Amino acid sequence: MGEETMEQQQLTVYLAGDSTVADYPPESLPMLGWGAKLGEFLSGPVRVVNAATNGRSSKSFIDEGRLAAVLETMGAGDVFLIQFGHNDSKEDAERRTEPWSTYQEHLQQYIDGARSRGAVPVLVSSVCRRRFDDSGRLVDTHEDYPEAMRDLANRERVPYIDLCAKSGVLLRQLGSEKSVELFTWLAPGEHPNYPEGSSDNTHLNEHGAEVIARLVAEELAVLDMPLRDRIVLA
Repeated sequence: MGEETMEQQQLTVYLAGDSTVADYPPESLPMLGWGAKLGEFLSGPVRVVNAATNGRSSKSFIDEGRLAAVLETMGAGDVFLIQFGHNDSKEDAERRTEPWSTYQEHLQQYIDGARSRGAVPVLVSSVCRRRFDDSGRLVDTHEDYPEAMRDLANRERVPYIDLCAKSGVLLRQLGSEKSVELFTWLAPGEHPNYPEGSSDNTHLNEHGAEVIARLVAEELAVLDMPLRDRIVLA
């Protein structure tokens, strides 16, 4: 047999992030993170390892040993998608980072860890929250975190997916009423997992997770890395 081509080799996509990326157990459905749907847009010998965990920031994910666990099995040619920001702005000391200092410093550890194993780090800004003002204008809730991530990506020459901007465009197109369909909004009694209903403007539902995963896949398809040849958008 000849040497395997890149198309034949196993490639792993790792994800680190928060609840908007994470997998969910059956008892939490239809709430779901976009990372759980990313595999639907990949073909060939590709596997997805979704290590994203609810409630984590770039800091707490490291402090709990989760980054170290991900890096243990990461290898050359793998791709590491890193999305944090939702919880970095929280006030508790366990999660709080500052955009232009500790946030970038923690993200640097993900970049360095991936590169040390020959993997490709990709920074991904946070999914937009569904928050519209009384005039129907989408409200920015992520402060400087997306721009701080962009700045670090530029300095480190790391691929950057501005998912905050892309999802924001989508939410504006859909508007306040239609965008509800992407999030975990349920009337009382509509779903057995949420008997009292839900009005969640942060967490995606299964449809929303698929829509946002497609946005990520569209960006991955134009990045200069082997993974782009395994993206399926049809």
